[in-house]
Amino acid sequence: MRIGQLKIKAQIYCGDELAMGPGKADLLEAIDREGSISGGGRAMGMSYRRSWLLVDSMNRCWTEKLVETVAGGGQARGASLTAMGRAVLTAYRTLEANLAASADAVPMAELDAMLRAEPLPPVREAP
Repeated sequence: MRIGQLKIKAQIYCGDELAMGPGKADLLEAIDREGSISGGGRAMGMSYRRSWLLVDSMNRCWTEKLVETVAGGGQARGASLTAMGRAVLTAYRTLEANLAASADAVPMAELDAMLRAEPLPPVREAP
């Protein structure tokens, strides 16, 4: 029986800017599903502005754009993932899966065997 929980959050940085993380990957999937930045953001409960800023950040961090937008009032407007966007998303999700698999590895089992089920109560006074 596992006592401890391992939480791994893969974040990839471009300089000081977050290029990809779990939230940005989720947004890419939502944009792909909904066909627009606003629809993807809405599906995730975020504003269009926040969604657009995240997409702008991703597009500036990678060697090619991840999301392509089509402006205008016609039927063709919206957004879609580029080939690079799909490749980055696939590689990121594979990285997440590989990291999650480490929760079942021997080092985690060793750590788990040394971990208390619950922490001791806090010390009331400094020694």
